[in-house]
Amino acid sequence: MRVKLQTASLHETTVMEYAQRFLFGGLVTVVATLIADKCGPVIGGLFLAFPGIFPAGLSLVEKHKIDREAAAGNTGVASGQGQASVEAAGASAGTWGLAGFALVVWKESTLHSLPVTLGWALLAWVTMSGIVWWVRDKHAALTK
Repeated sequence: MRVKLQTASLHETTVMEYAQRFLFGGLVTVVATLIADKCGPVIGGLFLAFPGIFPAGLSLVEKHKIDREAAAGNTGVASGQGQASVEAAGASAGTWGLAGFALVVWKESTLHSLPVTLGWALLAWVTMSGIVWWVRDKHAALTK
C-alpha cells in the first residue's frame, strides 16, 4: 500500500464530530493531569501518552466508510472495519516513530540545543515510522 494524503474525508466530518474529538482529547488530558497530581509526573506522563483523539478518529473513519458504502447500496460494515484496521496499522507505525522521537529527545536534550535535538528527533521519528511501515508492507506482500 502506498502512503498518500487524502483530503476528501475532511469534508465528510461535521462540526459535531470535530467537537467530540476535541472534548475526548481534552478529557484524556484532564484525567492524565489528575493522575499526575496524585501519583507524580512520571505516572501521569504515561497516561498523557494515551492517544486522546485516536479512538474517536478511528470510529469516525469506520462510520464514514459505512455511510459511503450505504450510499452505494451496500451494508459496508466489513468494509468500514477494514478501513479502520488500515488506519490503526498506520497509527501503530507512527507510535514506533514517536518512541524513537522521545528516546532522542530524552537522551540528547541535555547535550545539544533544542533545534538540533528536535531535528535529530524528527529524523528518528520519520525513520522509525518508515521502517515499521516498510516491514509491514513487505510482510503483507509475502503472506498474500
